[in-house]
Amino acid sequence: QVQLVESGGGLVQPGDSLTLSCAASGRPETMAWFRQTAGQEREFVAGLRFTGGIYYLDSVKDRFTLSKDTAKRTIYLHMNNLKPEDTAVYYCAARLNRLITSAVRQSSLYSYWGQGTQVSVSS
Repeated sequence: QVQLVESGGGLVQPGDSLTLSCAASGRPETMAWFRQTAGQEREFVAGLRFTGGIYYLDSVKDRFTLSKDTAKRTIYLHMNNLKPEDTAVYYCAARLNRLITSAVRQSSLYSYWGQGTQVSVSS
């Protein structure tokens, strides 16, 4: 069993930065961030395997950085130059075993989810 505790959301202005964190109990091997807006499907943002490999949504890869603390099973999503289109509820997800590269982006393969944290970007 894995429990995920997210923190770091908030209201910021365009161009600002924000860092989300997600701490997992247990020892998941794959963790990721997804985001969702009303009426839309959940979208992959960034994910990693603790043994190696970090992956990003193309539209964020030059602005967002995903980092990890392997011992604490915690991941951090550093978001820079935020845009209004980044506004969403951000969800942390985890899976106990490693996912292959092509599967990291698939939300249906994650067994555990956080409660979600709101990120709003507006002037």
